[in-house]
Amino acid sequence: MTITDGKTVAISYTLTLDNGEVVDTNVDQEPLTYVQGDEQLIFGLEQALVGKKAGDTLQVSVTPEEGYGPISEDALIDIPLEQLPEDGRQPGAVITAVGPEGQELEGMVTTIHAERATIDFNHPLAGQVLHFDVTILSVE
Repeated sequence: MTITDGKTVAISYTLTLDNGEVVDTNVDQEPLTYVQGDEQLIFGLEQALVGKKAGDTLQVSVTPEEGYGPISEDALIDIPLEQLPEDGRQPGAVITAVGPEGQELEGMVTTIHAERATIDFNHPLAGQVLHFDVTILSVE
């Protein structure tokens, strides 16, 4: 049985970046189970799995455009320092904010100036080429 829309698929994977850093893996853990076509995976990975079957192994490189997107300058927000909580006034601090549609957004403080701070609301993997080593465990 091959992977097509509506099939439930279980995979084992390791995700690395261009520099070889392992970002995530579920090898020797619970498999990642998803329904093909339900957009539960990033687009580039889901598309690469179409037509594959249980037992297949593959290496997939996903561009930023088909992954978490390119880095957006619009997601770099400069705010007055006094709007940050005390524990958020350092580079690397993670800040939670409410977006324009009421959604919860996480950003990372990248720069602190005398009276202002820059917060990056891009996904942490935005702008990165993502390299997946995938084993398809089951297709139902």
